[in-house]
Amino acid sequence: MLFSSIYFLWVFLPTVLVVNFLIESVRLKREDRIRLKNLFLLTASLVFYAWGGFYYLFLMLAVILINYMGGRFMEKADNKKLILIITIILNISLLFYFKYFNLFISLAEKISKREPGAFGIKEVVLPIGISFYIFQAMSYVIDVYKEKAEVQKNIINFALYVSLFPQLIAGPIVKYSDIEEDLRFRKETIEKTAAGIKRFCYGLGKKVILANTLAEVADAIWEKSPDTFGAGVAWLGMICYTFQIYYDFSGYSDMAIGIGKMLGFNFKENFNYPYTSLSVTEFWRRWHISLSSWFREYVYIPLGGNRKGKVRTFINIFIVFLLTGIWHGANLTFFFWGIYYAIILILERLFLGKVLNKNRINILNSIYTMLLVMIGWVFFRSDTIEYANIYISRLFAGGKFNTTVLTFLSMKVIIVLIAAILFSGIVQRPLKEKYEEIKDRLFIRIPDIVLQILVLAYSIILIISGTYNPFIYFQF
Repeated sequence: MLFSSIYFLWVFLPTVLVVNFLIESVRLKREDRIRLKNLFLLTASLVFYAWGGFYYLFLMLAVILINYMGGRFMEKADNKKLILIITIILNISLLFYFKYFNLFISLAEKISKREPGAFGIKEVVLPIGISFYIFQAMSYVIDVYKEKAEVQKNIINFALYVSLFPQLIAGPIVKYSDIEEDLRFRKETIEKTAAGIKRFCYGLGKKVILANTLAEVADAIWEKSPDTFGAGVAWLGMICYTFQIYYDFSGYSDMAIGIGKMLGFNFKENFNYPYTSLSVTEFWRRWHISLSSWFREYVYIPLGGNRKGKVRTFINIFIVFLLTGIWHGANLTFFFWGIYYAIILILERLFLGKVLNKNRINILNSIYTMLLVMIGWVFFRSDTIEYANIYISRLFAGGKFNTTVLTFLSMKVIIVLIAAILFSGIVQRPLKEKYEEIKDRLFIRIPDIVLQILVLAYSIILIISGTYNPFIYFQF
């Protein structure tokens, strides 16, 4: 079920919010109301996930049971490390089967020089959000092993932690310790609800108004052979996809954080104006923060981080970003994308970072960062490395082509593209501190509320009209 769907906006979300409010109004002890709300939200979350495929609901329930029992066994076991290893192996096995089985079969067919499908093995369908909720569940058992989190004995609360619908299928990846208190003591307030509604409206607008419009252009260009267009079209497609993926994913994260606030949960930020970064290292501190934090805490630091010399640090960076690429999907382009970033980050550690820090002309750093990020998105978006290489070569191609930039541009696309560039942090970041000082004043609040209503209304109009409505991170 998409957040940007009529059924979610008009039926599912209002029902959840109303029932949650009614439960809060029941005359019961606070602990009993929380238990009742948790049971209701768990039921709603299971319905939400089953909407995309009832069969895979059992997979998520299996993940919940594996990690719940892992935590319980670890509580009493003498050999906690063995329990941890078994639990992680079970998680990774499920993840690898559903995400990478098809790739292994495809590679086997190529190695044996057979046609695709020659083995007669049915393709495995990727369950929505499996990478997110398995990583989330694994963080719990690892934290229990490290004694950074207490064992959750209430299976309803643990199941809700894994399956909570706002962040279930596209993050942010939430650590158990981040919402442990919310599972037991949360309280909805007018202030949090208002902040949640605001965050949701703007997130929906980012997704439906900006990302979907840019997606039409990017997808239309990527459907063509790169041999048929020149530099103008290649740059347009790359730029549109760069901002599509940002507003698509950050918009979904904003909606998740907003719904969480309405329900009394506090999810951490997942994006912090990544396209305003002055280095690729800074970019990865601001992009998909929950995933970067997960790999840093559960892979990079355990491997030794930067504590064991430069060579070991570079190896650790390479491993982390190779795994980051693998996490994103079973395609060689994702593997290359991860290695691509590993090499850049190692170079910035070696000498590029010092050059960037000494440079006082920030615009040059921004151009360097965005150019490398956009080239990275070409590999991320392409189906094959060969296609990506040809596409990148077209960025500098001359000559005349039948397919031109005017083929894809309209006044709507131009306006959306300008807005996407301006609101990617160029406007907000310099004004953030000043805005925080005056945001509660009446002359700011009233226009803000009006803008929220307009964004919500226009987004709903676009959804009703059946506009193009893909979602990139559902494939992960």
